[in-house]
Amino acid sequence: MSTIYKTIYLDAPSIGAAEKRYLSRAVDTGYVSSAGRFVFDFEEAFARYVGSRNAVATQSGTAALHMALHELKIGRGDEVIVPALTFIASINPVLYVGARPVFADIDSRTWNIDPCRIERLINRRTKAILPVHLYGNPCDMGAIMRIARKHGLAVIEDATESLGATYKGRQTGTFGDFGCFSFNGNKIITTGGGGMVVSRDAGKAGHIKFLVNQAKDKANSLYHPEMGFNYRMTNIEAALGLAQLKKINRFLASKNRINSIYREKLGGIKTIRFQEECDGGRSSNWFTCVSFADGINIARLQKKLMKHNIPTRRIFMPATGFPPYRKYGKGDYSRSRGLYDRGLCLPSSVMNTKDDIYRVTTKLKELIA
Repeated sequence: MSTIYKTIYLDAPSIGAAEKRYLSRAVDTGYVSSAGRFVFDFEEAFARYVGSRNAVATQSGTAALHMALHELKIGRGDEVIVPALTFIASINPVLYVGARPVFADIDSRTWNIDPCRIERLINRRTKAILPVHLYGNPCDMGAIMRIARKHGLAVIEDATESLGATYKGRQTGTFGDFGCFSFNGNKIITTGGGGMVVSRDAGKAGHIKFLVNQAKDKANSLYHPEMGFNYRMTNIEAALGLAQLKKINRFLASKNRINSIYREKLGGIKTIRFQEECDGGRSSNWFTCVSFADGINIARLQKKLMKHNIPTRRIFMPATGFPPYRKYGKGDYSRSRGLYDRGLCLPSSVMNTKDDIYRVTTKLKELIA
């Protein structure tokens, strides 16, 4: 007789009665598309939470990044420095605006873009730095902002994975010219899809708010003085986001608890290394990920874990390995490649119990012994 194992969740969201109430309220108003009060309320609540003056809801984190680049007038002939190791959505918006992504390798401890590599890549065409707080772990924003100020560069933070993470007590996404967040179904909070742009600059934020709604003139909604974008968040998505945002402290506590168990049970194993925080950084622990010593076949390990209903996910493949981006990858990305070859994302959903995570650690130790 085969053993039946309880399902363990990789990154499933927690959706409950509160979300249903908010969604019902949105439906009852009749405003389920871009019109409606919940979008405005969500933007205000989100800005307060992260400590930003302005927030603009978008249809995705990718759309948020696209709008930030567009607003900074970055385009053809310009270069944007990006990490080699990230989800591809961090890179695509650079190409959307016609600019060139310039890849920098990661720091071997934090897995984030290495500030030392950034400065070597700056030239007269460089217009911005786009750091990614990978898996919720803050970049060294002190070093990055010093480099940006020294060379007169814009900074767009990809904080899509790091809502709730802080650097020296300040929320990620609030250091650069823009911070961009995602509310995809697997993020800290979800609106189903959706994203957010935050900025200190009220004028730039207001202009993005205008552009994401097809650049409709206030006096005449059928007149469009600029090229706009259909990047609006819907009222029904924002309603879900408001309910989720009320639970964020609970979600973050659960993520931290999961990470603590993994470190407690696996931290003493010499063949396993965890992602480390930079000085002053505090991760949201969106995902707890580890890298293994050479000799462990990651694909085979995944299959063995899955036989026990334990899902995992590979670390992101370096973007320079994909066909559309190879021509931009002319440097040394050995750290990024090495982490992809040896790394694994462990079950980190807030739907998992302590016992679920203990079961993951027990089985993992058995398999790599």
